[in-house]
Parts: sequence; structure tokens; C-alpha cells
Amino acid sequence: MPTGLDVTATTPAETLTVSARDGDARGYAAGAVFAWKGIPYAAAGAARRFRSAVAPSAWLGERDCRDFGPIAPQAKTVQVPMEPGSVADEDCLSLNVWAPRPDGTPRPVMVWIHGGAYCVGSSSQSVYDGRRLAELGDVVVVTVNYRTGVLGFLDLSTFSTDEHPFETNIGLRDMIAAFEWVRDCIAAFGGDPDNVTAFGESSGAGSITTLMTSPRAEGLFHKAIVQSAPATSVYGAERAATVARRFLEIVGVNEVEAGRLCELPIEKLTAAGDVLLDEVTTSVPGTLSMAPVVDGDLVPRYPVAAFQKGFAHRIPLIIGTNKDEASIFRLTRSPIMPVTADTVNQMFTAIAADHPKLPAIRVAEIISAYPDWSKTSGALAVSRDAAFRMPCLWIADAHSKHSPTWVYRFDHATPMLWAARVGAGHATELPYVFGNFGTLNHDPTFWLGGRKAALEVSGRVQRRWLAFAQHGVPAALDASKHWAPYREDTRATLLIDKTDTLASDPDRELRAAWGDKVMGFR
Repeated sequence: MPTGLDVTATTPAETLTVSARDGDARGYAAGAVFAWKGIPYAAAGAARRFRSAVAPSAWLGERDCRDFGPIAPQAKTVQVPMEPGSVADEDCLSLNVWAPRPDGTPRPVMVWIHGGAYCVGSSSQSVYDGRRLAELGDVVVVTVNYRTGVLGFLDLSTFSTDEHPFETNIGLRDMIAAFEWVRDCIAAFGGDPDNVTAFGESSGAGSITTLMTSPRAEGLFHKAIVQSAPATSVYGAERAATVARRFLEIVGVNEVEAGRLCELPIEKLTAAGDVLLDEVTTSVPGTLSMAPVVDGDLVPRYPVAAFQKGFAHRIPLIIGTNKDEASIFRLTRSPIMPVTADTVNQMFTAIAADHPKLPAIRVAEIISAYPDWSKTSGALAVSRDAAFRMPCLWIADAHSKHSPTWVYRFDHATPMLWAARVGAGHATELPYVFGNFGTLNHDPTFWLGGRKAALEVSGRVQRRWLAFAQHGVPAALDASKHWAPYREDTRATLLIDKTDTLASDPDRELRAAWGDKVMGFR
């Protein structure tokens, strides 16, 4: 089908219809840009449970794209704020586009992959509304739904048969399909398919670092912004098979009859996934029950090791973490991360068992770098560095040897977040990136003030992210601090706060204690 655009009649400024690959899509004015929501990029549903999605069916007439599509069926034990009225459905593979009116000049494209520990989340969460980014940067913003949890990251391939061919890394395969849609369709919305920046946070960022080492994803995006990636939370096939066996036990299905999972109600599967999530995170703190798997196919190697061996795609990269990543897990009492001395000790015991050649002295050296590790503050710091900061630096050290790389640490927090002992916790940078504050019910962010400073920080972050998407260099294009590229000899790091500061190797002592040999679960 030829691509093009046509302004529809109600009120010229209100709607805009675009002819894309699978049919005509009617978008609606959102401020100074237009938004198209709920566009199918692939088809899944019960018929493709535990399998790659297929191309969506073309539709006749105009598809109304006023509303978001269904969210992925997901865990209930990990709570994230969803929009009122959100409906979960297995056929959830849709995306949303915010774009200025197409004028014949291709615009940079930014594709957002949401986080949520690989088990929750949706592109319809209001903090991810792309309007302000699209307006401020004159860019096209795309946000993506993908299958999460049991449907997206449970590896049942050990039990695959000709009748029921279970595939690996379903959630990652969904993301690849979304990037392929962008490649094929985004020009109709005014986007440049040859200038695509992938950006994401938490497990969304971890998905991006994993895709940066996947041959299947090469060339689908040309730059990456990686926010708080748990990059070592990618597991081996043997561990994945053990988790899958336990899932079958919980759901009450015999291994030789694993194909029955394709017939069970989705509610039973997600409920069993909740039990599995609780069991795994409780027994081995610091691990996820469902996450990407090294399958020798889509994910041929452990991603951080692949970066260190030079196998990652050679594209410009921004990567960073937040200063107080683990604090939010203490506040919410989430079992996903260890936040006490006992659970941190459990984590190191499990890592040592997972790495039998790991000398005990190395663990002792790491612990000695945290004098207060037996206290809550020290335990939080160990957990932060194990899950986020050290994987970030391992990737930056490796990637900067051949590709432009910039490293940041997000330190800013409002007075209320400091008072609540959250500080610059995990995900607190999200409203700064999208410019969307106040998206939570009874949002306490500015209860003690700080709005003006936060908006100034947000403006700088947005300008840097947008400049990177446009030109491949994160210059704020104003009087902001110059952000020098990261190299192993300088390790220049932008500390983002009320005033940005460029520091040389600010985490030097901790980085030296951990060393450059990757530690993580396999």
C-alpha cells in the first residue's frame, strides 16, 4: 500500500490520517503535534502463545487511533501505576506515535522500551506520553508494548515439540518486530528510518543492551540511550530450564504435557508467574524469575561479556544510572533487590556458588569497599552497584574502545524525595526525560517544593537526549556544561543535578573493588 497523508475533515487541526503499511491510521492533535495510539505492529494472541508474533492483518477503511491498545497480561505482585480502564489482552502488540505534522523533511525517531523487571509495564503509562519530547525536539516519538512475564520471558524451549514449538526470548522478538515496523512505516509519519534512537529504562534498557549484542537487531536502531540497565540479569539456558520446570509444577502441568500451557486460561498462567516471581526473588535475592536468556540464537552470548569481547553493535551510546537506585525497593518492600545485610550476603553466597572459580578474597575485597554494608545504607549501595552501576561501567569501558560513549549519573531529587530517603532512586529520572511530572495519583514529588529546579534539570536532560537523537552528540545546545565522551583513561561522567558537573571517574574506589571481571548470575 502506498504511503502518504491526508488531513481529515472534522476540524483540520484536530485529526490527521496517515496511510501506512497495514492501512490508514487516524491520529489526533496533541498540543502542537499529533498522536496515533494503539497501532498494531504485529499479531500475537492465544494462537501465538510462547511463539513469535506474525504480521498484523491489514484493515479496511480508517483505523481510529485515539486510544491506547490493551496492555500485556502481567504480574500483580509488582505494582506499577496503570491508566484507569486499562485492559489486559494477549493480543497486545501495539505502539504509539507522537509526531509533528509531516512536511516532507524526515525527522529523527526515538523508540521507547518501557521497564518493569521484565514482568510488568506498558507503553500507555502516562509518564511515557511522548508529546512534550516530540514538541520540544521536533522528533517522532514511538512507545512500544511487548509481552512481559510468563508470556514474554519464560523460556519453555526445553519442552518444545513439533506440535507446540516453544520459542525463546519472546519479549525481545516482539521488540525486534516493533523496530522492523518503524523501519518500514515511520516515514509515513514524517520519521527518518535511517535515524532511529532506541531508549529505555530498567528492564527496557536491559533489553536494549541485549539487543545491541543480537545479530537479528543489527541496523534496526542507530543510537541508544540506556537508563539504569540491569545488564547482567540475562541467564543461561540451564537456569532457564530449571525455572521453567518449577513453573510447570506450580501450574500443575506435567513436563511431557507442557503443550497444555497453550490451552490454559491466561489468568492461571499469570497467577503461577506471581508465585514463581516471589519464590525466585526470595530464595536468591538479586535475581529475576523471568528475563532474557542466552539461547545461542537471538542472544548468542551474555551481553556484558559480548560488549567486552567487541561483539556489540558499533553505535553511539549514552548509558548511566541513578545515584540511589536501590532506595525505592526498600520503600516499596519489593523483593526484587536485596536491601538488607542478610539478603546482600545471600546474594554474594549465590554468586559464589554460580562462579565456583571465583576466589573468596575477591568477594571480601568488594565487601570491604562498603564499610557500612551491614547497615541499610551500605546494603543499598552494594545492591545498587551489583545490579546497575557496575554493569553500566563494564559496558561503558568496553564500548568506548570503538564507539562514541557518554556516561552519566543522575543525582537530582526534590526535597520531598530526600526527606522520604528515596533520593535519586530507581526510575525517578523518568519524568525528567519525558517532561511529565505529576502523573501519579497524589504525587508527592513537590510537596516540599523543588518544582523550579526540577523543571530546569528536566529541560537540560531533554535537550541532551534530543540532541543525541538528532546529531549523535548529547550537547544541550545552551550554556550547559560540556559533556565529554567517556574513555577508559578519563572516565568522564556527567553528574546530573541542580548544576551539572563533569567528573573524572567519580566511582573510582568502588569500581576498582569490583574489578572488570563480570560478576552476575548465569
